[in-house]
Amino acid sequence: MKTAPHSIDGVLLHVAKPIPGATETLRYLQKNNIPFILLTNGGGKHETERVADLSSKLDVHLTTDNFVQSHTPFQELVHGPEGLHDKNILITGSDANKSRTIAETYGFKNVITPADILMAHPTVWPFEPLMEELYAKTARPLPEPQPKIDAMFVFNDPRDWALDIQIITDLLLSDGGVLGTYSSKNGSKDLPNAGWQEDGQPPLYFSNPDLFWAARYHYPRFGQGAFQAAMAGIWSEITGGQAELRRTVIGKPYKQTYRYAERVLNAHRARVLGIKSGGDKVQDDDDSSMPPLSRVYMVGDNPESDIRGANDYESPVGTDWTSVLVRTGVWSAERGPPAHEPRAVVDDVAGAVDWALKQEGWR
Repeated sequence: MKTAPHSIDGVLLHVAKPIPGATETLRYLQKNNIPFILLTNGGGKHETERVADLSSKLDVHLTTDNFVQSHTPFQELVHGPEGLHDKNILITGSDANKSRTIAETYGFKNVITPADILMAHPTVWPFEPLMEELYAKTARPLPEPQPKIDAMFVFNDPRDWALDIQIITDLLLSDGGVLGTYSSKNGSKDLPNAGWQEDGQPPLYFSNPDLFWAARYHYPRFGQGAFQAAMAGIWSEITGGQAELRRTVIGKPYKQTYRYAERVLNAHRARVLGIKSGGDKVQDDDDSSMPPLSRVYMVGDNPESDIRGANDYESPVGTDWTSVLVRTGVWSAERGPPAHEPRAVVDDVAGAVDWALKQEGWR
């Protein structure tokens, strides 16, 4: 059987029920040894839990070998140049306590949540906090009264925007990331960036930029991108428009996520085809143990993330990323033409794979 490098997007994760035809499509890919990965801007669960849930819903055996969600690449920061494995990091998300557990599974040792800070310093948010019982139940003691925070991560869409924005902003204004301090450099016009975020404040990481996502409601709902926009707007007001909010955003459409996904796909492809690829590690770009991917079909429902990312991504090994837009998610024709033009528009994921196979001469 001829083999070809195909990738299916994780749009399957964005719906309460599996997309019609998804099960048959994935089974076809597996039966014919066509490598694929599920790539999603969703998150909030550990990869093993998400894959088990998907396998059950789709009635298809899936593993973490070919699954990447929004915060999966954060694992590279544990022992990377940033050396964050034993540093204090702040984590938030839809369920900050669950995000903490995920971060600890990744290898981060000292994880702090907004609940920890609120319970230790109730006056940090001078309003009746929502879900106070939940905060009290999930809070852990801070390592010290005013800990130094070395990085901040938004793992997935936060729920309590007000509290999270307050704490993140406090740390962006702090002296060296120490909670409860204020940098004397803030607003200093003789310094780069007018002194804002110029005094050792912790870097801020977002796991995806999606303004909207497809939920059960018949129109798309606000995603993490909306939280970012609110954060950036408040920061602009604080700085008087002197400085943009410095942050690192991964997830689709950003190249860091596509490059990570390409390495995961290469490693999975090697396992599927029985080619040596350096064990279970995510394959390095310069691993020459097998020929590089010639083409990847990126199938997605969101022009701003899926299609834009595939169109803009430049593979370090020259792989052609071909974008395919489906009509079963965020985008619909009634909203006008897609902001980023795909190579093809099809009805659903089954139609996308059929189109891709025709391009490869399979059908």
